[in-house]
Amino acid sequence: MKRWNIVITGFGTVGRQVARLIEQRQNDYREKYQADVRLVGFTRSTSGCYHPEGLVEDQWQAFCQKKQEKDIWFDGPAFLASCEADVLIEAGPTDIQTGGPGLLYIQQALEKRMHAITISKGALVVDYAGLSALAKKQGVSLKISGATAAALPTIDLINYNLAGCEIKAVEGIFTGTTNFVLTSMIEQGISQEEAIKMAQQMGIAEPDPSYDIDGWDTACKVTILANAAFGAQLQLTDIPRMSVKDVTLEQISTWKKEGKIPKLIGSIRKIGDEIVASVILQAVGSSHPFANVKGSTKAIRVETDVMGDLLVIGGKSDPVAAAAAALKDFEHIICK
Repeated sequence: MKRWNIVITGFGTVGRQVARLIEQRQNDYREKYQADVRLVGFTRSTSGCYHPEGLVEDQWQAFCQKKQEKDIWFDGPAFLASCEADVLIEAGPTDIQTGGPGLLYIQQALEKRMHAITISKGALVVDYAGLSALAKKQGVSLKISGATAAALPTIDLINYNLAGCEIKAVEGIFTGTTNFVLTSMIEQGISQEEAIKMAQQMGIAEPDPSYDIDGWDTACKVTILANAAFGAQLQLTDIPRMSVKDVTLEQISTWKKEGKIPKLIGSIRKIGDEIVASVILQAVGSSHPFANVKGSTKAIRVETDVMGDLLVIGGKSDPVAAAAAALKDFEHIICK
């Protein structure tokens, strides 16, 4: 039975859900893949925990309950270097300017010939091409499902299920928060502030929802998908981006009278040899494929040359779903 040691960088809400799912699925991994899967380490912003024989929930819960000394300098890369692991799961905060610590962790893991699975988007936005090339050079995998709409299949749909096709265009509702806010405004007639507050109370929106509301989350996913699926070399700044924050009840009333429904749509289209991507706020008609995609539900539509158009709707928008997407990537690695 092959042993698989996993280390998680970034041990917030999503990272802990990854840890819980690993422990819950250990018997399944043994039975399905003859794989002995263990969480051996994790990092937080100012500390790390490692045990070569694996950590169970009681152990990592006890460690996380200890007060972090914020004035103590913690060398995350040095900690990761000390861990004997086969797979890194990067679940830290997204830094779309520099890639943050996650970029260093992923680079380091790949250099050590560890497979890398990333849930956070920053490193992929900043340098997907470099990380992908490094993974190929080292003969390991770089998996990105958790960073590209998580529970909604996007990159796998394009790269695996539609292999052999020419992808002409991709468009999607990639951010559950914005879709929930717009759906609530159009169906309940409430203000954007009320819709956001409702989303926060339900755990759909972050305490500061601006990253989603201003279209950054969708733009990040579009950038990553364009580069990973189309071989583009787009920067985040190349993506025209619209925001939801200025949508008013007056606009909502006008759209309702016109029979239209507002959606924040990420789009990637191949035009000749050029890849054009954008994030637009679009009021779609009732016959549009996205018209009935409501609440925090997401969707992707793909245009192909020989398989026609495909539409996938669904996928939860919560930490457990993001963790599950990362572990889907893990299963794809161990079943090879």
